[in-house]
Amino acid sequence: MFPRPSAAWVTALAGLAAAILAAVPGLSAAADVASGIFLVAKREMRDPRFRETVVLVTQPREGSPFGVIVNRPLERSVSDAFPEEPRLAGRRERLHFGGPVAPHGLIVLVRTAKPPERAVQVLSGVYFTADKDWIGRLFRRPDPLRGVRVFVGYSGWGPGQLQNELRRGDWHVLPADAETIFELDAGRIWHELARRATAQAT
Repeated sequence: MFPRPSAAWVTALAGLAAAILAAVPGLSAAADVASGIFLVAKREMRDPRFRETVVLVTQPREGSPFGVIVNRPLERSVSDAFPEEPRLAGRRERLHFGGPVAPHGLIVLVRTAKPPERAVQVLSGVYFTADKDWIGRLFRRPDPLRGVRVFVGYSGWGPGQLQNELRRGDWHVLPADAETIFELDAGRIWHELARRATAQAT
């Protein structure tokens, strides 16, 4: 669905985009409020960027809601984006398309008992971060990608925009859970959550 990235694109991803720290509300300091939900695209979704997607969304204390699409893996692997990390060499875990905002930046979703210093809590024990130093330490663990998803870009909404989409009927809303994100195969996520949302509505 998404084109194979060029060599220049991969090179650009090798360094975390500092702009994402400023662009994503709340990533300047750890937040202690878990507010994650799943937006599940309805079958009638008109926006092709979000058709058959599930978006993990959080609402920080300051700023507008933002999140990542959790079910669109890309062809490139995480090791392609971090060629300087020896523990990632040869790993097959894939980058994911997080959304159309900041398409040359990376944002990491991590499941951890100890939160990053600069992060936004999404669920209990689940955080967004773009802190390059912390991510570097994470990748030096014996199992560097355990409980980690790396996203290219993210999804964001301006004031009132998401509310308008909900009123228009674009999305189902479900409670978010870490098991769906980290354990369910990406190809099954939308179908499973769309089924769950339909059952809940009846």
